Amino acid sequence: MAGYSAPIRDMQYLLHDVMDVSGSDIPGYQDLDREFTGAILAEAAKFAEQELQPLNKVGDEQGCTFENGAVRAPEGFREAYDLMREGGWTGLDMDPEFGGQGLPGLMGIAVGEMFVSANMALNMYQGLTHGAASAIFAHGSEEQKSTYLPNMVSGRWSGTMNLTEPHCGTDLGLIRTKAEPQVDGTYRITGQKIWISAGEHDLTENIVHLVLARIPGGPDGIKGISLFIVPKFLIGEDGSLGERNGVSCGGLESKMGIHGNATCVMNYDHAVGHLVGAEHRGMRAMFTMMNEARLGVGLQGYAQGAVAYQNAVQFAVDRLQGRRVTGPSNPEGPADPIIVHPDVRRNLLAQKSFVEGARAFAFWGAQMIDRARRLNDSDAEETISLLTPVIKGFLTDRGFETAVLAQQTLGGAGFTREWGLEQFVRDARITMVYEGTNGVQALDLVGRKLPVNGGKAIMAFFETLKSFIKENQSESDLKAEFLDPLKAASRDLQAASMFFMAESAKDPDNALSGSYDFMHLFGHVCLGLMWTRMAKVSMAALAEGTDDERFHRAKLATGRFYMARQLPSTTAHLARIRSGAAPVMELDAEDF
Repeated sequence: MAGYSAPIRDMQYLLHDVMDVSGSDIPGYQDLDREFTGAILAEAAKFAEQELQPLNKVGDEQGCTFENGAVRAPEGFREAYDLMREGGWTGLDMDPEFGGQGLPGLMGIAVGEMFVSANMALNMYQGLTHGAASAIFAHGSEEQKSTYLPNMVSGRWSGTMNLTEPHCGTDLGLIRTKAEPQVDGTYRITGQKIWISAGEHDLTENIVHLVLARIPGGPDGIKGISLFIVPKFLIGEDGSLGERNGVSCGGLESKMGIHGNATCVMNYDHAVGHLVGAEHRGMRAMFTMMNEARLGVGLQGYAQGAVAYQNAVQFAVDRLQGRRVTGPSNPEGPADPIIVHPDVRRNLLAQKSFVEGARAFAFWGAQMIDRARRLNDSDAEETISLLTPVIKGFLTDRGFETAVLAQQTLGGAGFTREWGLEQFVRDARITMVYEGTNGVQALDLVGRKLPVNGGKAIMAFFETLKSFIKENQSESDLKAEFLDPLKAASRDLQAASMFFMAESAKDPDNALSGSYDFMHLFGHVCLGLMWTRMAKVSMAALAEGTDDERFHRAKLATGRFYMARQLPSTTAHLARIRSGAAPVMELDAEDF
């Protein structure tokens, strides 16, 4: 059976040695000293390891059950969810005005990684609620905030997002769900939504659905879409729960993974809904939730890779098979542990270098969100907007690949359910699909995010790279092993960007055919930057003398592997981008 150990040491290294959070000018960061963050992470680790992780296999094997319109979560989920709620984890980084603890979002990301690695399906119930609450906080009326947020922040009520319909997914302009205005100011919502995570369950007293629907007479396409709050149970003026609303679960999806989370078909039959924001402006409000969800899904991708990697390492240390070609490392035993073999080490280092680089990237992204929100920093807002599809697309693609590599480490054992690796692979797979498939993320990156404001955000990113490289040129070891490879990769990224700018106007297919490669090229450069920053810190720690020499030497060895064996793939991505649309579009549709 698979296990999990929270990476507190690595998180503390990122927070304090690499990011120096307590020295930041972002409001609230000054309180994040090493002792304080250590205490939070230790408690989160305890909860993840002792309460969430033991239920991961239970949730996978039992799944959710559906009977007479009611959904029951797997055995033990209700008790664990109650402990999560009672521990204040559901409101860790939410506004204190509504019962949250008000910590920076960065701490929410750190804790969230632990909870996802331990039990992704269970954590989704509160993760979706967080996103729904953020949308209401940003776009709801004062009355809506006071009605819904205290109970959502506390975890007594949960939340969902309802976008997809049977005939449309990504193209939300095709939505048919209707919202008919009533004389009392409410709307009656009628339609069907599918693939709604946590749409119905028995973990909370109420479920607050955020539903996209179309008001009759509004504009066609996405310009005519509005957002509505549709609670499972109607709420009285005194805040008490009343009768059941006209919303019901029509069934559960039978799916590949995340069996412990209820993925529902939701039917709305003249359900009472409350408009969020202005009519026909629903996409603006929903994108608050979707953008947060995309960052959360990126976290899910690497967090599943992280727990899979942990279990692969343990197996590689314990499993005896063959002898090391340069001489036995376990001469008293019948064979050597497989971790001594070069190809196994290549496999494990690919996993380790991605997971640790991805964690640094996610933490950096969370810091930018905090800077944008707490300082109203428009530059940080533009940068994280540019990077959101990279975080979602690259980290989930590579997170899934990492889980597969971990499964491969176990050989035949990885293919069996007994060892648990195949569950990580199945659970990680959905991250590449929901909240916008990764192909859509790549199109969004190249088609929308890259050219906005004349490419201001990407130019600022290049300036960040250029300044960092220039400032550290005098460090010879850092230059040869990290800065020079980073500079070469950044040139590939700049060349790809220039290709799009030159070619997209002439033939948009040239840009769109290379968008997926661009997303991965960009992701590799971001992880290269993260590894170079970490290398600078660890080199300094070793030069000055440290009590944790093994940790820093391991960090440098892992970073060198990434820079030498993973980062050079940017050259291949650039070559594919430069090939343009011809190789992709030449074949006639009927010849596939």
